[in-house]
Amino acid sequence: MTDTRLARRLGLADSVVIGLGSMIGAGVFAAPQPAAQAAGTAMLIGLAVAAAVAYCNAMSSAWLAARYPESGGTYVYGRERLGEAWGVLAGGAFILGKLASLCAMALTFGAYVAPGAERPLAVGLVVAMTAVNALGVSKTAAVTRVVVALVLATLAALVLAALAGGDAESGNLTPLVPDGVGPLDILESAGFLFFAFAGYARIATLGEEVVDPGRTIPRAIAIAFGVAVAVYAITAVAALAVLGGDGVAGSGVPLADAAGGGAAEVAVRAGAALAAAGVLLSLLAGVARTTFAMADNGHLPRPLAKVDARSRVPLRAELLIGAIVVVAVALLDLRGAIGFSSFCVLLYYAIANASALTLPDRRRVLPALGLAGCLLLALTLLGAA
Repeated sequence: MTDTRLARRLGLADSVVIGLGSMIGAGVFAAPQPAAQAAGTAMLIGLAVAAAVAYCNAMSSAWLAARYPESGGTYVYGRERLGEAWGVLAGGAFILGKLASLCAMALTFGAYVAPGAERPLAVGLVVAMTAVNALGVSKTAAVTRVVVALVLATLAALVLAALAGGDAESGNLTPLVPDGVGPLDILESAGFLFFAFAGYARIATLGEEVVDPGRTIPRAIAIAFGVAVAVYAITAVAALAVLGGDGVAGSGVPLADAAGGGAAEVAVRAGAALAAAGVLLSLLAGVARTTFAMADNGHLPRPLAKVDARSRVPLRAELLIGAIVVVAVALLDLRGAIGFSSFCVLLYYAIANASALTLPDRRRVLPALGLAGCLLLALTLLGAA
């Protein structure tokens, strides 16, 4: 077994939960508005495109994570398969993209809890979740498990309320491609929605803390990804059926508005807050582990590679990431944070797919498609900035 300084405590169930905690919440509550602004109801096509690219990335990540069960994800894969510079580029893209993602999730929390007070609430959440992570990764998995269960229940209630409340109309889902919406608009929406699918990387970046990583990581990625795709599709259709493309594009809290007011809206706002907290919790852990791995190899300051003797987590890296996110919350808006995060993470996965292409005895089609898809969506987002 690979030697590790971090404790292997995460089994299949905890690994799946951490992946779901990173995905469900990010996509469901934050990405629909900018995606609908880009393409209206055609965001459903964008969702399919984003899911296809993400599936290719997931398979490449699973193969690589099984071969290199270390903290750091594509930072490790790029370095081992392509060369030192590519690993450093991947690690830098991951950290920058996820810092923006953490900012987006904190602002989403504030928007659903108390519009107008987003930033102070966001800062408070980042501080609280950093403290939970500092207690140890097993605590992170336990808290995330509760959050995921509550969020899934909330989304189920939302779908029932939206479809049974009398406001849902099939006509709001048509035309599938509105007038004036072209292929580039759909790809832009896919780029924003890709933001929702990046969570499975958290499983890989925690590879040094996963039990039997060669078997556990690929299975956990596949399960978490499949569940997330189903949840996104059902929720997007329900929101569009109630609000239409223009309604989703014009709402800062589209899922709360789709619930139709009353107890259902209160429940959705509470679920959004829990989802954002769950994403922050697992993302903070993943970003800190990549920071830890880069510091351990001398690509970031060495003190960030120190492991706390009691909690067995990279505490200095955890605290630094939390502090940077607090600053980012004061400087970025939600749409800009999502777009920048997706752009950086698409570059990260482009390197993952390129790395997977070099593996022996592997099919080349999925990594090749993933590489092309990541570069195309990244260029689309760059052009829309």
